[in-house]
Amino acid sequence: MGFVSFLGRVLFASLFILSAWQTFNDFDDDGGPAADELAPKVAILHRFLTSKFGHGVPRIDVKHFILAGMALKGLGGIVFVFGSSTGAHLLMYYLLVSTPILYDFFNYKIHDPMCHMLLADFLQNVALFGALLFFVEMKKLSPRKMLRKKLPKSKTT
Repeated sequence: MGFVSFLGRVLFASLFILSAWQTFNDFDDDGGPAADELAPKVAILHRFLTSKFGHGVPRIDVKHFILAGMALKGLGGIVFVFGSSTGAHLLMYYLLVSTPILYDFFNYKIHDPMCHMLLADFLQNVALFGALLFFVEMKKLSPRKMLRKKLPKSKTT
């Protein structure tokens, strides 16, 4: 059971680790292709936050957003492989912040094909978040190594 659990964590975390590695390889002075895709979505987020909180909202630098995402995915994935709930929490933070920004299906009309593609990816990330949540809760519930108390030896007289 231990090897199968480890293999499952490796396969699950490989999604995040390989994604972080690909983003790292494509990252350059302007942020790479990820920045080109993410810049309009971050601008929409900034406009939304400005409309809700006023003009005191600081600008969100796309390159910093991408670097934070790479760090959370890479570090969280590596730590998750070793069975730590800290890695799962890092991956959950990444999914919680990035999913509504990257897969903003709610900004499209329902009959737009882009809406359906984004909705499918959004739901996939929600499912990944649910799997991580399940892992964290099972980790809390699993019994620790039970300390075996030595039974007192019966004395014979």
